[in-house]
Amino acid sequence: MTTDSLPLTWFKSSYSGNGGECIEIAADLVASRGVVPVRDSKDPQGPALSVPATAFASFVAGVKAGELRT
Repeated sequence: MTTDSLPLTWFKSSYSGNGGECIEIAADLVASRGVVPVRDSKDPQGPALSVPATAFASFVAGVKAGELRT
């Protein structure tokens, strides 16, 4: 699915620093299409991935639980 022509509200986490290694998400399509668009904050005109909302929720839960530490 492409998000090129959709008017989405993009945001990045308030925990993101200014190091330039951030992603942005748009929650606009969760209810209607069940996806969370994700893009590189350094390239806002570039491509966006459409991640299934359930997979994104699992990812966020894993981050919060400390399961994805490096």
